[in-house]
Amino acid sequence: MRSQTAFSLLLLLILFSMSFAKATAPQRDHLTPQEVDRVKEAQILDKRIEVFVKATERRLIVLNGTQAANAKQLKKDSELWGDLPTGSQADLIGDIARILDEAITNIDDVSSRDERNPLIPKALRRLAQAVNSIMTQVAPFSEKAKSDSEVASLELLHEDAQQILEAVKKLPAEVEKKGKSKN
Repeated sequence: MRSQTAFSLLLLLILFSMSFAKATAPQRDHLTPQEVDRVKEAQILDKRIEVFVKATERRLIVLNGTQAANAKQLKKDSELWGDLPTGSQADLIGDIARILDEAITNIDDVSSRDERNPLIPKALRRLAQAVNSIMTQVAPFSEKAKSDSEVASLELLHEDAQQILEAVKKLPAEVEKKGKSKN
């Protein structure tokens, strides 16, 4: 029970610090209209986190210039997800940071209503897994950042990532589910 209370307090702290960071930076829409529709449709926390993860992956495709390598999947996704987002490197990295912020807010909202909800650890672990992938892919951009907006976007992304990774460390160990024996 103490760990759940500490977890809830940590999420509230994350929410507060992110709200402050948001208030100080100019904003653009970090999700496309189709992505907003997918978020609205995903009412269950873990499904909503998957939408946020997919939205970050779409920005990474643009940042990494891998549209051609992902052409088949992009064509398949185009009706549901729309065109890939556009913007500068700083814009796209900032979008990823704000998407992570929104994901954290969603987890925090569920936690404030029901801190024992079993979807919270599942969603947080999935988000942490995505963060590890994101940070690996964004690392080359960190080394080459030139403009103030690029540096600011990267700093915001690193802060969000660290907060997610710290929160997941506070979760209790994952319990493996045993399947039915086929003897």
